[in-house]
Amino acid sequence: MSGAMSASKAKRLAARAAKKGTPVSSGKNTPLESTNNSSDELDVSNLKISTDRTATGVYTSQERSRDIKIHSYSLNFHGRVLIDNANIELNFGRRYGLIGSNGSGKSTFLASLAGRDIEIPDHIDIYLLNQEAEPSEFNAVESVIMSAQKEVARLEKKVEEILGEEDGGDNPLLDDIYERIEQMDPATFETRACTLLSGLGFSALQMKKKTKDMSGGWRMRVALARALFIKPTLLLLDEPTNHLDLEATVWLEEYLKTYDRILIIVSHSQDFLNGVCSNMMHLDHKRKLLYYGGNYDTFIKTKEENEVNQAKAYAKQQEEIAHIKKFIASAGTYANLVRQAKSKQKIIDKMEAAGLIEKVENPLAFKFSFTDVVKLPPPVLAFQDVSFAWDGKMENCLYRNLELGIDMDSRIALVGPNGAGKSTLLKLMDNELVPTGGRIQKHTALKLGKYSQHSNDQLDNNLNPIDYMRNKFPNEGSDLSYWRQQLGRYGLTGTHQTSLIGTLSDGLKSRLVFAELAVMRPHIILLDEPTNHLDMESIDSLADAINRFTGGVVLVSHDFRLISQVAKEIWRCENGLVQPFKGSINAYKEQLRKQVKL
Repeated sequence: MSGAMSASKAKRLAARAAKKGTPVSSGKNTPLESTNNSSDELDVSNLKISTDRTATGVYTSQERSRDIKIHSYSLNFHGRVLIDNANIELNFGRRYGLIGSNGSGKSTFLASLAGRDIEIPDHIDIYLLNQEAEPSEFNAVESVIMSAQKEVARLEKKVEEILGEEDGGDNPLLDDIYERIEQMDPATFETRACTLLSGLGFSALQMKKKTKDMSGGWRMRVALARALFIKPTLLLLDEPTNHLDLEATVWLEEYLKTYDRILIIVSHSQDFLNGVCSNMMHLDHKRKLLYYGGNYDTFIKTKEENEVNQAKAYAKQQEEIAHIKKFIASAGTYANLVRQAKSKQKIIDKMEAAGLIEKVENPLAFKFSFTDVVKLPPPVLAFQDVSFAWDGKMENCLYRNLELGIDMDSRIALVGPNGAGKSTLLKLMDNELVPTGGRIQKHTALKLGKYSQHSNDQLDNNLNPIDYMRNKFPNEGSDLSYWRQQLGRYGLTGTHQTSLIGTLSDGLKSRLVFAELAVMRPHIILLDEPTNHLDMESIDSLADAINRFTGGVVLVSHDFRLISQVAKEIWRCENGLVQPFKGSINAYKEQLRKQVKL
């Protein structure tokens, strides 16, 4: 942008801002930010706790820089250290994938940044997507437009404030603000809002629905559309694909891969991180933040290479230390050897002062494991001329005349756009819904187990995992060591087993649900978005468990990698039909990618 153009825009935009005179708060209360720390609020017996997060650190970026640098950052939550003396370096124009194990503190870290626990300058606006849009009388399009209008008013107010400062006209931040205001042309608000909502799966009819009449998942999409429209300097997305289907996930991946400000994504999807991220941040088991260039696959390769080199260097150093100590021990009392021994000891002392090479220690991997069951002869679960309509009227059928079969060897992934009825199909299998026409035939001994998107919500937050399992399965006994072992198999170990469920992360709650599912010993497992709150290692372990399971599995997931690992068949649900897709899940994704319109 030329100096002449900047000056012209400065006059025009300053006049526009002065004319509107819309008061907009700045700093910690900007409309872009989630400042209520909702990801840190725990609802236990309706008691809200939001004061247990503390952070320390020193902001070291230059005053007008758009990069964010914080030195010696530490984060505590509920008295537990999550991040210890780490350096935060977020460079403008980069897209970071934040990864770490379940319960390591990723969501709390995002909330800390959004809450400005360490003071971040006002010119860096922050949006944390961790809660859905509020229920209101406004429809989805109106909700997005209203948010955009507030942002334009805030930017214009910022221009006015900067130009009111001494030498404000020379402030390099103005160019960026001018460009953002120009891009947010009110004449295009409705068109852009509709484009974003359409990409996220809204039909023209759904866009007109009031947000108060939407489910939480759809209101979360409205909140995501707001964030993408506003395009803040620092955009924090906590599991943004959790409420999306495969189509919307592919669209979001294509959209975010060109995000040119600062983006931090917490996501369990390796495929998604590979498509979007330019850098990775790893919150490791030693509570440190480690940075890597490249996407997730590059991170894995680099990390493995570093660990191999570190292991070799550690072994070499330990061998050298052992050799020196052996010489010192054999020196005896001979004067010349004693002098040499003291000299050798100084070598070890210098090594220790400089810091010895650490041994490579990875956290213990755990394995999901579904209880093996006796094979049932087919037909185990069969749809015979099944039709279904929500209102019970055949003329309004979502599905019509389905002929499907599932047995103990099935590994089926259901794909298709939102509203096609994938979750509905699972509910028909599980007897949550009754067919409008036809019949569903089941083996008399068939036991079904199901993990749904809302399974976590059905846990009793006022119990700890051990007591919850004891109450759920009284016939299994109350032996403490037995339940500790059952929970430990699913990565719920130590204090997590005796902490209130309400204080556990979503990922740990998901592991508890899977532990419950294993004790049920089902013949066929129905999985509706099982990866939503699991970390990478957990998802790989889940895939391995599915492949080793002696029963059948039907899966609905937006995680392309999980589907590629386990699915033997892909059924496409669309236009009232369920038909096999001829090709791999990667071929299906490529088909979706070609349909993306940004």
